[in-house]
Amino acid sequence: MKARCVMQTIGEAAAELGVAAHVLRHWEEVGALTVRRDGNGYRIYDETALEQARTVLKLRRVGLSLPEVVAAMAPKKRDAQAVVRAKIASLQREVVRRQQAIVFLQHTVECRHRYLDDCPDCAQFVRDA
Repeated sequence: MKARCVMQTIGEAAAELGVAAHVLRHWEEVGALTVRRDGNGYRIYDETALEQARTVLKLRRVGLSLPEVVAAMAPKKRDAQAVVRAKIASLQREVVRRQQAIVFLQHTVECRHRYLDDCPDCAQFVRDA
C-alpha cells in the first residue's frame, strides 16, 4: 500500500479528488477553499486543504451551488445551518414534484385512453400542475 503524501501539488490534489485543477483554483477564487502557498507561490495542498476540498466536493454533489457551499462553510454555525436548512426544504419540494411526476407518468403508461387529451384523469393531472 502506498504511503499517503502529506503535501500535494494542485495536480496531485485534483487527481485524488477526481476534479480538474481549474476547479480547485475556482473554488479558491470564490472563497470555498483556502490553500497555503509555498515560497515560490505554488499552491500546497496539505491534509487540511484536502479535507476542505472533500467537503466542498460533497456539498456540490448533494446539490449545493458554489455560493451555497461558501455560505454553508461559514464560520458561524447558525449562518451555515440556515443555508443547509433552506437546501433541505428545496430538496424536499423537489422530491414531492418528482413523486407527482412518477404518479402522472405511471398513469399515462396504464391509461386506457388512446390519447392523453381524451383522459379526464390526465387532464386533472395537467390542471393540478
